[in-house]
Amino acid sequence: MTQCYPEHRILSEESRVNGWGDITFDGPLWIIDPLDGTVNYANNIPHFGISIAIAFDGIVWAGAVYAPDLNCTYVGIRNQGAYCNGELLKVYNSSESIADAIIGTGFPHNKKDLKSALSRVNILSTHCRDIRRFAAPTIDICYVASGKLHGHTESLAPWDVAASGLIAREAGALTGHVNAVPDGIPIELYGDDVLFSAPNIFKDLLHLLRIPNTKEP
Repeated sequence: MTQCYPEHRILSEESRVNGWGDITFDGPLWIIDPLDGTVNYANNIPHFGISIAIAFDGIVWAGAVYAPDLNCTYVGIRNQGAYCNGELLKVYNSSESIADAIIGTGFPHNKKDLKSALSRVNILSTHCRDIRRFAAPTIDICYVASGKLHGHTESLAPWDVAASGLIAREAGALTGHVNAVPDGIPIELYGDDVLFSAPNIFKDLLHLLRIPNTKEP
């Protein structure tokens, strides 16, 4: 592709970038995860997928997440909606409060970063109806878009949130971050402490996640 379109660049987990300073967001950028949920795939657990998105100047315009074992192809096109296998997606607003919500989350690969993830799990498990950890965030975020989850939050990479995030937003989900997004980083590609959720619980859920020492109800 780069031979035919030399101005296009590719960002993926295999790009071996050492930090945000190694990434150029100007112009067309393909954000690809060739296999999200590698451990699931290796152990014949069906929650794994392939994610691809195209961004221009840091804005994601189209994305797709393909989950072959689940027979699901999720697609989002900016300002044109989100679909699963051709059917229009819409977030599920059934929960009246975060106490009724089922929230997806995950754990970092680097065990040194577990402390904040465990704190997040403690907050969610004591304030929400239940939590889920499927270990394939591109699919988890699509589950928010399709109403299987009321929300999803964890710290992720650009290739985890580019396509799935667009799909969720086009289905009506809201996106936010527990901490401020650093200057110069496109908000749609920043995955640290990111939250995707149904609109009716978004404000309360984001507020809850921003309280580091929330007491049990």
